[in-house]
Parts: sequence; C-alpha cells; structure tokens
Amino acid sequence: MPTKSSARWISDGESMVQFFEEKGYETDLQYAEDDIPNQLAQIENMVVKGVDVLIIAAIDGTTLSDVLQQAADQGIKVIAYDRLIRDSGNVDYYATFDNFQVGVLQGSYIVDALDLENSDGPFNIELFGGSPDDNNAYFFYDGAMSVLQPYIDEGKLVVQSGQMGMDKVSTLRWDGATAQARMDNLLSAN
Repeated sequence: MPTKSSARWISDGESMVQFFEEKGYETDLQYAEDDIPNQLAQIENMVVKGVDVLIIAAIDGTTLSDVLQQAADQGIKVIAYDRLIRDSGNVDYYATFDNFQVGVLQGSYIVDALDLENSDGPFNIELFGGSPDDNNAYFFYDGAMSVLQPYIDEGKLVVQSGQMGMDKVSTLRWDGATAQARMDNLLSAN
C-alpha cells in the first residue's frame, strides 16, 4: 500500500490481509509511506523472496516498469489495485472502482449541501484535485466537474482564483500540507 497516513489505505490493506488469510494464503502487507524508492525496494524484495502474486497500490503508476519486468521474469502475477500502473505490459489484472462516479458523488454532495437547485448564489468555491501521477485523480476531477461545471457556467458557483483544470489544481502525492498551503494562499489572495 502507498501509505499509512490515510485511514483508507490502512483499512484496504487490513481487509485484504483478512480476506486472503481466511482463504489460506500467506500475506505480507507493506506500506511505502509515499516514498517511491521505498516501494520499489519493497517490491524487489518480494520478487527475490519468490512470492506468487503482488497486489500493488502504486504511489506513482509510471515508475514500476523495471521491477514489474523482474516479477514477470519470475512468473509472479501482478494485480494493480485501485491505481493504474502505466507503461508496463506486466500487469495481469487491474482492480479499481468507478472513479468518475466517485467524482460525480463528490460534486453532487456540494450541489446538495449548498442547495444549488433552489439557491441563487453566488457561492465561492476553490477546486482541488488529487495527485497528477495518479490516474484516478483525473477521473475524480472530471466526474466532479461534470456536475459542478453547469453551476459555474451559470454563475451560482464562482471560482475566485480562476484556477481550474488538473494542471492548476492537482496536489502532488495527495499531500494535505501542500493542499493546505495552496488554500492559505488562495484565501490570502482572494
């Protein structure tokens, strides 16, 4: 898993361990603490140990090509969990969610919480996106914007900073401190 700093990854990891151990499999749950070299070393170590299957929630889905080639050379199956691993033909399975729909749900929550159907607004909003190296972040953003954009176009929602698009609103590694610093800057400027 990418990190223990998010309850979500802890829960996912513990749930998988429980599921697989109940089925009689040995597990080795490791967290890379959002450190790419650490995750690469963990995967390389598991390949050397000769595991049968790797389930990887990649920190950066573009950095694993070499280590996944090593896994393939050893006949180790690879499952990309939640985050797409790109630039490698050595991913056997990809288990994920409907990430566009997750974004739709996020946007719908804002619409409901502000009662945008019945309110005139305008309401100020600033947009934040996930990590640009996480394929899912783009789906989340696009899903949310599919709901929010009509309200922005109508003027009920106003992005005071004008910062829109993942190239402007993304937060590398989903880092909360980085997002907070950006929000502090936006609040100071607007």
